[in-house]
Amino acid sequence: MSLGQDDKQLAQDGLGEQVVEFLVAHPDFLVHHPEVLAQIDIPHPTGDAVSLIERQVRTLREQNRSYRAQLESLVQIARENDALVKRLHRLTLALIETRSFDEVLNTLQDELRNLFGADAVEMKLFSGDELAAHAGEAGPAMFRDFIQKERPNCGPLPAEQMEYLFGAQAGETGSVALIPLHAAPLVGILAIGSHDPDRFSSGKSVDFLHRLADIVSATLVAVSSPGT
Repeated sequence: MSLGQDDKQLAQDGLGEQVVEFLVAHPDFLVHHPEVLAQIDIPHPTGDAVSLIERQVRTLREQNRSYRAQLESLVQIARENDALVKRLHRLTLALIETRSFDEVLNTLQDELRNLFGADAVEMKLFSGDELAAHAGEAGPAMFRDFIQKERPNCGPLPAEQMEYLFGAQAGETGSVALIPLHAAPLVGILAIGSHDPDRFSSGKSVDFLHRLADIVSATLVAVSSPGT
């Protein structure tokens, strides 16, 4: 039997003999470490045919790689969710300290930029009567249905809506997270813009935006109450 290049290198370095000596001294090593066995090749002399055992091993290895990739993906998602919860907690604490609409907006702009990488943050508020009275006007009318549906949305917006929300920054904004606000008697919109077209793409989950809508709406109610 001829030695392959890797085998010759191992022989020259003396590593092969060390591995053999270790395995002889610890015959149950592979029993206690099956993950090692799953990554090494142990061919069976069956000629040109592939033995059933080899085929099974290959299948198990492929399944193992698939499960490992799924596990790593789940771990990554869990880490991202944990980080998101911590950032949302910090934002909530910051909003608790606000005492006016201007402070709410300033806090949202600071925290959403620092914690969530937003490039633009705007908030538009109307009274419910004002929204109904100006239903035919270009500004509030563009978002009336959105506000009434109470469902956040991600993705690009028509140029007219972008300009109404972000003004001079509209041309630089590639994607938007749009959040309806309900703080009776006020209603409104919180718009979070990003230069990145994929940052708030239409396929993104809006679970976090629902929570943010509840927190901001509750804060607006608090700052508009008498005595605050």
